[in-house]
Amino acid sequence: MVKVMFVCTGNICRSPMAHYYMQKKVKDLNIENNFLISSCGVFANTGEKSTQNAIEAMREYDVDLKNHRATNISDTNIEDYNYIITLTASQKHQIKYYYPKLSNNIYTLREFVNKDDVYIDIDDPWGLNLQVYKSCATEIVENVDKLIEKLKECE
Repeated sequence: MVKVMFVCTGNICRSPMAHYYMQKKVKDLNIENNFLISSCGVFANTGEKSTQNAIEAMREYDVDLKNHRATNISDTNIEDYNYIITLTASQKHQIKYYYPKLSNNIYTLREFVNKDDVYIDIDDPWGLNLQVYKSCATEIVENVDKLIEKLKECE
């Protein structure tokens, strides 16, 4: 089983978007038993709800974030995951600092799916308007689709 942990800052926008979209997609592909998918945030307030704009943006992909609750990285068993997928280089470096043994398993989403990308962050939409969230969701969905294809090759 391939274990994937998506990590962003607060675990209320980007990482749950990626987490729940990937969960839906692998279920639709009938390969959900091959994956364990989770998410957390490096500065998350455990129990916090997703933003309304994140919920709205993901509706277009038939993904429901209403019941998502944030999890702080310290409240996870991150050491058990094969792939720790961050949304920014900064988050990647933070996790490497606190979990040096995991260094070989940590990637930004964009660098994992396209080694040639110069800009490897997916910018935080927090506090911005719905259109920014929708743009962020599109970027996440496109990259998670590529991630699934790459991970299917690793099985």
